[in-house]
Amino acid sequence: MGGRLGLIGGSGLYRMEALSTGEWRHVQTPWGAPSDALLFGAIEGREVVFLPRHGRGHPLAPNEINARANIAALKAAGCREILALSAVGSYRADLPPGTFVMVDQFIDRTTRGGRSFFGDGIVAHVPFGHPVCGRFATNVAAALGGLGLPHATSGTMLVMEGPQFSTAAESRLYKTLGCDVVGMTAMPEAKLAREAELCYQNVAMVTDLDAWAESHVDVAEVVKILGDNARNAERLVGEIARRLASHGGACSAGCDRVLDVAVITARDIWPDKTRARLATLAPRIFA
Repeated sequence: MGGRLGLIGGSGLYRMEALSTGEWRHVQTPWGAPSDALLFGAIEGREVVFLPRHGRGHPLAPNEINARANIAALKAAGCREILALSAVGSYRADLPPGTFVMVDQFIDRTTRGGRSFFGDGIVAHVPFGHPVCGRFATNVAAALGGLGLPHATSGTMLVMEGPQFSTAAESRLYKTLGCDVVGMTAMPEAKLAREAELCYQNVAMVTDLDAWAESHVDVAEVVKILGDNARNAERLVGEIARRLASHGGACSAGCDRVLDVAVITARDIWPDKTRARLATLAPRIFA
């Protein structure tokens, strides 16, 4: 069970130099179109599929992203792991701009729709206490350490609705809750990746200290930091792909089998239309 490595590029990461000879393919899913075409190629011997979360040129706001279609498209493309890169603000002075944070917990404050693949007659409740893949995280941490990039191997992300930035009062509140970074797009993305039985790891790339620091979040400065982060993100992807090139077998964390114990609706009452749609996502269970 090798599979491809899925890459979701956040703000500032719309193309990858290492995939300059790759092929862009437009796809559709039962949940609609993803944010953009998928870019198929290879990095360090590992087949990869890249998707810019906001689309090339950034035409999509956080609340306009079809996360279900994004995850479904990557799963249908044969991806096994998803490395999701996100631009974030920091709640900690010791996580300044340029730092990469491996997010392993989330607090979801989004209100957008499209939060689950399930419903319409088939109900599933996936476990989400540990929302990222521990096996995959080990490889990502080793890659960050090997490159010498400033990073943290654990962190909690507050996921807000956006597209506006936080008020100073909101920022101070979330800081007191013990959050480390704030972003707008990792939810419901991470939940959907779990439902799709994918190994998921979010790497947050800090662009600014949030409003708690009483510093104005300057978009021009953020864009500059995004460029620096994007270059380091490409290095990170290459190192992760190299480390995963020879990996196979079942996920030791169980990500690839989570639906075995999650579907609660009796099989004999599954609606044919819903079952057929889910079969494109998890054929082992629904085909």
